[in-house]
Amino acid sequence: MKSSNSIRSAIANHRAIVASLCLIPATCIHAADSSDVEEVVVTGSRIARGSDFENPSPVITVDRASIEKSGYSNLQQLMEKLPANGNGAFSTRGNNQDSSANGTSSISLRGLGADATLVLVNGRRVAISSFAENVTTNFVDINSIPVAAIERVEVLKDGSSAVYGSDAVAGVVNVILRKDFEGLEISGGYGAVTEGSYDEKTMSAVWGMGDDDSNVTLIFDYFKNTTLSNSERGYFGTANQTPRGGQDFRSSRGYPGRFIVNGTTTIDPACPAGSVAGQTCLYDFGPWNLLIPEAERTGLLLLAHQDFGGVELFTEVGVQHNNSIAQGAPTPLDETAGLTVPITHPDNPFPTATTIQIGRYRTVDAGARQWDIESDNLRAVLGLRGSFGDWDWEVAGQRARGKSEQSGDRSMGWVRTDFLQTEINAGRYNPFGGVQNPQDVIDAITTNLVRRGKSDLTMADASITGDLFDLPAGPVKMAAGAEYREESVSDIPDDQFQRGLIFGTEAVSAAAARDSWAMFVEFSVPVLESLELSLAARYDDYSDFGNTTNPKLAVRWAPIDQLAFRASWGTGFRAPSLAQIGLGPSESSQFFIDTYGCADNPVYCASTDYNLVFAGNPNLEAEESETFNVGVAWQPTADINLSLDYWDIKQEKKIDQVPFGFLYTEFCGVQVSEVCERGAPLAGDTLGPLQRIHTTFVNINEQSTSGLDLGASFATDVGPGTMSLGLNYTHLLDFDRVELNAAGTDFVTRSLAGEYEYPEDRAMLWGDFGNDTWGIYASVNYIGSFQDMPDADFDGTLDYDTETTRSVGSFTTVNLQFRYTGIDNLQLLLGLDNAFDERPPFAVGNGDDDLYGYVQSQHNPRGQFWNAKAIYRF
Repeated sequence: MKSSNSIRSAIANHRAIVASLCLIPATCIHAADSSDVEEVVVTGSRIARGSDFENPSPVITVDRASIEKSGYSNLQQLMEKLPANGNGAFSTRGNNQDSSANGTSSISLRGLGADATLVLVNGRRVAISSFAENVTTNFVDINSIPVAAIERVEVLKDGSSAVYGSDAVAGVVNVILRKDFEGLEISGGYGAVTEGSYDEKTMSAVWGMGDDDSNVTLIFDYFKNTTLSNSERGYFGTANQTPRGGQDFRSSRGYPGRFIVNGTTTIDPACPAGSVAGQTCLYDFGPWNLLIPEAERTGLLLLAHQDFGGVELFTEVGVQHNNSIAQGAPTPLDETAGLTVPITHPDNPFPTATTIQIGRYRTVDAGARQWDIESDNLRAVLGLRGSFGDWDWEVAGQRARGKSEQSGDRSMGWVRTDFLQTEINAGRYNPFGGVQNPQDVIDAITTNLVRRGKSDLTMADASITGDLFDLPAGPVKMAAGAEYREESVSDIPDDQFQRGLIFGTEAVSAAAARDSWAMFVEFSVPVLESLELSLAARYDDYSDFGNTTNPKLAVRWAPIDQLAFRASWGTGFRAPSLAQIGLGPSESSQFFIDTYGCADNPVYCASTDYNLVFAGNPNLEAEESETFNVGVAWQPTADINLSLDYWDIKQEKKIDQVPFGFLYTEFCGVQVSEVCERGAPLAGDTLGPLQRIHTTFVNINEQSTSGLDLGASFATDVGPGTMSLGLNYTHLLDFDRVELNAAGTDFVTRSLAGEYEYPEDRAMLWGDFGNDTWGIYASVNYIGSFQDMPDADFDGTLDYDTETTRSVGSFTTVNLQFRYTGIDNLQLLLGLDNAFDERPPFAVGNGDDDLYGYVQSQHNPRGQFWNAKAIYRF
């Protein structure tokens, strides 16, 4: 019986190159004599082939030995080094209190977003994270996959909705789990930064037993890291980057604050001189934020199979428990809180006041807003597989669930405005002068709260694959199958958020469910011995947006055994995310200048963090895509591999929020608007202070991207060992986005290649030298330069297509890993990440999430990090 849902193991007799980091296209796994190769399923196709090299679509493979050599302790660290991984990916780095998916990580192939890359485990879908990122981006949290359980990771860099359905727009990441293990393997590791107190601990154990007909494998994985704060990395610890040539992004919600006294905006007299900006007292929230929050992850996985006379029963059961934290600066308050101060307050510094309203203020004495985050993921698969004649069949059912909870207590800085008003009215809380109020008063204004999320997936699938009939060049092969899925997600914030009693955080509310079914078929037709034609099609029917059919055509031509040309074309789709459909009123914040208000009152002229209120749209249609890939792979010898691919992806009906610039321009120039809310105007003003802008999501945008991938590897014997070298390089040719202009009157095409967060070049160069006793591995990771400041004047309207700003420099880091295997059954590893302690290049930022002098989605500010690990096999 042929094995399924995994790629074949690397051919062991090709020495060190097989164990080297295969971050190059499919050519990194060598071909062998057909008599020695068992056909298996390769990611991107349901039809078994002899190797990745025989796949007409480009596949990157990273095997377990490569992961161990690289020194990475989780999947996030591995994936963020992949040059094909671009903008739209996010990680625990910078994932602080204001993020809606704290403690999670994703992958975004081709920069099309985390929801355009399909993540599979053993070829099957897994439950999405119950907390969406950036309010509406549903994704699979790759931190929920224990690294000790990974046998290999395959990355299909080609659209594949015809094979896998929704979300496979930019490609597929298929995590293959270890199985058929016999014996016991234990490992432990420790690492730490050389500047600061941050460290990581890892531990794992793998046990298995079996025979020719059965096996049970049990895998335990543990990872823990401490907190690395902004302040530990020097100038990254402040939101005021003017000393480095950047912007002052300190908050207008100050401590001391500003007040509206007798109808006039008035700064607190105690505001320090260095914080005064007109009538606003600025506050630096930067030192409170975390570069990397504390986290602890524990995973347990059971894989088993038993053969019953030609029919195999198999199961996978996995549980993962993650703990993390999030932290943000103390609660920021503004005019929308409606707080007032009696003129009889004992600490009133305004003796002539007849009315005092709190304008912008921050309860620093209550401490940082903190979350404890706990998530549990459960996945269980049960199935049967077997053969009849030349056909293989498989049926399986899966149940997956993710639950998350964010909680905070009275000691964690969560201030309720009604409690605060009560203490101010009683004269017990002093909001003036930036003083520290007594602890009993702080206890009286703070509260406990909780946010709960849940994601469910129920799935059944069945498939067959085999030979239909013979042609002169070989058999015509077919794979066919059907799937059924039920999915749901809910995100329930604390009732105190929904009642408007908690300020200064992204309050997210969502609930949605859907079911879908699909049928697919795939053919492999050997037109000539050297020419294979692949045809695939899939029909999906969703209970909400309707149905879609997507074909794929691929061809592979190998005029000689060492040279293969490949090309593919297909259509794809991405169903609207459950969050985009079921989002309730949810808030986020963005820095911009209220230009209408500024013309009315200079107090509104500073770049200020305003609230955006999102709501879902149940009438969204599916995004549609078209993908084209053409390439060549050359293996002149078993130890030399070269590949070059051109890729092109177009998306239509792209789901995005209604352009913010359009909403502001259209609706915020008046006092009364259902879209743009303003408070009551001050005396003599026409417009009141801007409070919030309401927005939603529509199928409005189009985008297209194209580029080149170059892969190369070489291995040879040198002196006492074997040396291997490799390169994985991606060049972004174009990334064009069609958007509504700021006036809302026409569509404009904006080119993102080389702009903010879209470097044109990414590369990884690696080398390995070693023998049976010792070895050294090194990698050079390169991220090219790109333009700074997508909104050059920070007025809320993107202008990167009309304004040329400074350049964010390139970022190059070097990783080193030493290994010693001279002791029986023991492997010792010692590594140094970012060996030369390179700091990210300076960036002014985007006025949204990049406020600290670097671009957190592209550059890692952790600095030099050493690690050691021991692996013992019994």
